[in-house]
Amino acid sequence: MTNRIALISLILCVNWFLPLPLAAEKKCTPTAADAQGPFYKPSVPLRDRTGTGFIIEGTVRSAGSCEAIGGARVEWWQTSPAGLYDDDHRGAQLSDNEGQYRIETDFPPPYSGRPSHVHFKVFASGYRTLTTQVYPAKDQGILPSDFVLIKK
Repeated sequence: MTNRIALISLILCVNWFLPLPLAAEKKCTPTAADAQGPFYKPSVPLRDRTGTGFIIEGTVRSAGSCEAIGGARVEWWQTSPAGLYDDDHRGAQLSDNEGQYRIETDFPPPYSGRPSHVHFKVFASGYRTLTTQVYPAKDQGILPSDFVLIKK
């Protein structure tokens, strides 16, 4: 019985000082790219609102390590409630020190057989530019959406 207790104590002691296994490390899969479409315009104004009632928020992260990326430029564009692309529904903001961003806009209507969607382009120094889209569910009020970038 004493040998069994000593063995259990040794196992617990060794496990206490060993680093966590690699499988326990947090991993972030890169965000899938999606079509930019013909309506992108560079140099949109910095702002956090292009409408009301629909919020998209999340964190910009580095693939693999999941490290937050502060100062990333998050640009978005979408159709107006009338289903037309306009400058009132374009904006950009910089992620904060924790990589977080939050925008408020109008819920994008479906058009021409396309589901509701908002386009995004995310830029960060040392990372590949990400162009993607997010697709909210009908009547969704808040859409959590992290963007995970790949290092250059």
